[in-house]
Amino acid sequence: MKIIFLGTGGSIPTRERGSPAIVILRKREVLLFDCGEGTQHRMVAAHVSFNRPMRIFITHLHGDHVLGLPGLLQTMSLLEREHPLKVYGPRGLASFIKAFSSILGAPSFPLEVVELVEEGTIYYGPEYRIEALKAEHDGECWSYGLIENPRPGRFHPDRARMLGIPEGPLWRRLQYGEEVILEDGRVIKPGEVVDPPRDGRKIVYSGDTRPSRRLVEFADGADILIHEATFDEELAERADRDGHSTARQAAEVASAARVKSLFLIHISSRYPDASILLEQARGIFPNTVIATDMMEVELPN
Repeated sequence: MKIIFLGTGGSIPTRERGSPAIVILRKREVLLFDCGEGTQHRMVAAHVSFNRPMRIFITHLHGDHVLGLPGLLQTMSLLEREHPLKVYGPRGLASFIKAFSSILGAPSFPLEVVELVEEGTIYYGPEYRIEALKAEHDGECWSYGLIENPRPGRFHPDRARMLGIPEGPLWRRLQYGEEVILEDGRVIKPGEVVDPPRDGRKIVYSGDTRPSRRLVEFADGADILIHEATFDEELAERADRDGHSTARQAAEVASAARVKSLFLIHISSRYPDASILLEQARGIFPNTVIATDMMEVELPN
């Protein structure tokens, strides 16, 4: 699984930072969180196909998080996309898409818009689920969490060979927890060649938000928390007034939630050098990174 930070800036883009957009790649699937202006161009640069299975999750309808959507959907149509597409987000999202589609033309592929009403699980698949939490921002805004189901333990080919298990279907059956019987009558149990099941990985994206206890609970134990950090601590009052967080506050959320890594985004254009934000955050939570546009983070299997 890989995270690509397509855009990490705030309300006003800069030469270094574009509008917010984050891609998570899982096998052949693309999960896009927010779609600020310029997202499709960054997707091309990151070699993310427009025709792969995809779901889009919009946090809220402020322009910096959603103005890339008209161009992206139009390009998908021009490329004759065939896969259905689901777009999740706040109330009003369907009207927004309908409005620009009435001018640019409706998508040529099946498109379903899911407007969120209640918190909780909004998608449940065979390998992971997506959960949504109302964020503390002006207007309706959502935080999202990707939580994988427990994963099979690591398979050890060397052990399998030592036991004389021929490579092929028997290996796959053992990896899926089945006992197998060899030609000589021996019964091999999965635990002889496979480690115990592993916890699934968890990634949480705050969207625009003030720091909150509910977000701490939502992000509890996450492998990666992607949290907005619009301002430094000197502007904490303005952050609260505008529905945003400081870098220090984001770090406090990460620490309280016991996450493994914190990545800060939505960096205001007033910080061409974000070192002050990094310093303030690492004073609370050392494993903090200021995300940059086109940064890639690989989560090992």
